[in-house]
Amino acid sequence: MLHIENLHVKIGEREVLNGIDLHIKEGETFILFGPNGSGKTSLLMTLMGFGNYTVTEGKIVFKGQDITAATTYERARLGLGMSFQRPPTIHGLPVRQMLKLIARGRDVDLEGMARQVNFHQFLERDVNAGFSGGEIKRSEILQLMAQKPSLVLFDEPESGVDLENMALIGRTVRELIENGRTPEPGHSMKELRARRQTSGLIITHTGYILDYITADRGQVLYNGHLCCEDSPRRILEHIRQYGYKECVRCLRVPAGLADAPQE
Repeated sequence: MLHIENLHVKIGEREVLNGIDLHIKEGETFILFGPNGSGKTSLLMTLMGFGNYTVTEGKIVFKGQDITAATTYERARLGLGMSFQRPPTIHGLPVRQMLKLIARGRDVDLEGMARQVNFHQFLERDVNAGFSGGEIKRSEILQLMAQKPSLVLFDEPESGVDLENMALIGRTVRELIENGRTPEPGHSMKELRARRQTSGLIITHTGYILDYITADRGQVLYNGHLCCEDSPRRILEHIRQYGYKECVRCLRVPAGLADAPQE
């Protein structure tokens, strides 16, 4: 579904991504770890085509189409959707109207979807105006539910969320990516994934989201470089024990990278 090849990205004169190669199959959920300033959010923003992120080398192919130079709305219409860590407030635009715009004329049950994420009481309020951290996350997920993207990008779904909201958000993220399914007796997760059509790319610091979803693969992004591909839970456990620098040293990255200062 997603093929990123040798991607180099700059913000102004500063390079934030250096030679990223990443592939996500249809129905696959990929977890991305990394310290602050390592380029994780920059990768998602680049995938969505935001203007401050300049691709200087490499390409992005989504569902067989080269979208490296595509606009943000073209990518969204192809099926890329994103939940932001810090989305803007949009005064004068009620959430209900926003959802109708996102649905693009499809017949969707806005009230039912809003109740699913305990958000029905906010539909007439302006987007993110005065919302708490948990309410913003639920608003973001509700927008994705209305869009029904093929590939869902989540930028730290746990950020600013209390435990009660985390359980609700975790379950809804699972519904979005996995359609709420669990393997039937005699069937493996691989067989289940083969029947799924939605993929996910999730940034996480805490790993709490792994309590609610079935993640297939993971990697660490460190100072703009991807490394350490393994099962997400093994990566998380290694990070908790040894930290990111130890993880990078174990992978024999180019000399000096492990000791480079974080941005």
